[in-house]
Amino acid sequence: MNHLPDQARVSSSIATERPSRNALIGIGALLVILTNAVIFVLPPLLPVIQSQYGLATVAQSTWLYTALTLGGGAGFILLPRLADLHGDRNASIAAVAVLAVGAGIPAAGDSYPTLLAGCVLMGFGCAAQLLPLGFLRRNLGESGIAVGVAVLVIATGAGIVVGMIGGGYIVENLSLRSFFMVLTVASVLTVAAAAMLIPHTPPAERNGRIGLMGTIWMLGWVAAVLLTLTQGLVWGNAALIPLVIGVVGGVLWVRAERRSSTAVFDLRLMRAPLVTAACVSIALFAAINSAFLLLLSSYAQVLPEALRPTDAYGLGLSALETGLLMLPFAATFVVGSVVVDRPVANGHGVVVFVIGALFSVAGLAWLAVAHDRPWHYLVGAAVMGLGCSIGYAAGFTMVQSAAPVEQAGMAAGAAGTFMAVGFAIGTAVISADLSASLIPVPGTGLEVATEGLYGIGYWLSAVLGVLVIVTVVVARYRAARRPVAVTS
Repeated sequence: MNHLPDQARVSSSIATERPSRNALIGIGALLVILTNAVIFVLPPLLPVIQSQYGLATVAQSTWLYTALTLGGGAGFILLPRLADLHGDRNASIAAVAVLAVGAGIPAAGDSYPTLLAGCVLMGFGCAAQLLPLGFLRRNLGESGIAVGVAVLVIATGAGIVVGMIGGGYIVENLSLRSFFMVLTVASVLTVAAAAMLIPHTPPAERNGRIGLMGTIWMLGWVAAVLLTLTQGLVWGNAALIPLVIGVVGGVLWVRAERRSSTAVFDLRLMRAPLVTAACVSIALFAAINSAFLLLLSSYAQVLPEALRPTDAYGLGLSALETGLLMLPFAATFVVGSVVVDRPVANGHGVVVFVIGALFSVAGLAWLAVAHDRPWHYLVGAAVMGLGCSIGYAAGFTMVQSAAPVEQAGMAAGAAGTFMAVGFAIGTAVISADLSASLIPVPGTGLEVATEGLYGIGYWLSAVLGVLVIVTVVVARYRAARRPVAVTS
């Protein structure tokens, strides 16, 4: 397939506008930090939300996370593709505008129903974190892939810490309504910044279009899988219904997409060497990431003096202090995106994935046996941040490198969809683990997980790291045995 006309047209438009490299990197980092902060600010707020709105059960508060996840799944599928077809600036403005509306609804309504509706829209808007992969690549030439992945990975680490620390600060100092007002203003300002700093270029694919039926079908089966993963513990055996619907729908969708002339994702991309393995690895690293965050947050905030002496454990930290334990995670997250670009470009992607997985497994094994002191988490967070950042950077780089520049958004969307599913898988695995055996908190009617389940949770997460190694090694072996296609 000849991509030269599209590439020439994009390059000509870029040359006319002469975008500032630093300005583009700055707005890209802002999008990633803001959206990840919104995603990770929610967990520390759930107890406050349950208390303020008088929710009868924890399940009602976790529906907010489910709504955010479902909205994000839709955004990861649609927004990067919209950038390919309608321009990077238009897609970025639309995404952050939806985020602003999502934050404004609970700020105005100040109720559980308005917050639930707002979470769906905020989740969709948070998929804007993938858009810098496209507009940085299209505007910065040969260095665009490396710069885009670096911005995504580094700013994600910063956004996670900002969200967790910000959530703790809000719990201690602001009302929920005040927080959503601040978020609305921040999102509106980001819309203005995107309009000024992101070049308005013609669509990268002039004749491209989104297959409506395939997109709706994919949104449906992905939503069914995410719904099962986030609500499975609450629904019990009934959760098997959306799971079966999602799995069967996904299999049939793949078969239909192979014959479609307007496929949501170009299946030629997924058949490129190691691309599918890279996407699966991104999902596994995302599962490791979310599992680690949930285990850390849960253990650190248990008050040992609130439990019976025979059951006592936990660090008794506030939400803000828990967020501070994540600072080493953000610090080492910077390293991964810096060190993987050249090895991946030189064909050593499998080795890079294995190294990232080994770091992650080492950090999880450390925490499995040592997690009852704050310094244990500082060490573990540093190792985990390095491992996860190496895995993310390698995965997104490999997927982007396999796609032509006019399909940069589609490539980001494919990888991002796997990442969203991975986060939900990690959360589901650890939620199930921490619910297996509970002990009461005297005088409160609440229950927490028994201490031994945390070690089990870290070992389960380490298995996910081992699966990364298995995935890429098997993929490399199969690629080596596959006949090389001759192209003209």
